[in-house]
Amino acid sequence: MAGISISEAESEVMKALWAAGEATAEDLIAAVAGPQGWAEATVRTLINRLLTKGALSAEREGRRYRYRPVLSHEQWLAEQSKGVLDRLFGGRVAPLVAHFGEQGKLTRRDIEELRKLIEDFDDGR
Repeated sequence: MAGISISEAESEVMKALWAAGEATAEDLIAAVAGPQGWAEATVRTLINRLLTKGALSAEREGRRYRYRPVLSHEQWLAEQSKGVLDRLFGGRVAPLVAHFGEQGKLTRRDIEELRKLIEDFDDGR
């Protein structure tokens, strides 16, 4: 599933589908169109693009289709985070964390969680 690139707009449809597990086009339109300010046709176009890319599957149910995610949220998240790391920080995590620290974006709780994660990773190696 690696290599499926979805746009920001397509990701909104996928988020609704990941939350629901499966949905009809009408379900997705109801979940996405209003909050995004999109027309029904826009959501249908995004669904078709996602089908073409292989990010979701469709099963016919009478006169409509039921859609299910093929691309998992975890796969998408891994791809997105790798892209950010590669583009902005040369693929390295330490400069990313340093950036947030320098910007004052790390809370005391964040720092403690990072320490715990590092200890856990260090113990596992």
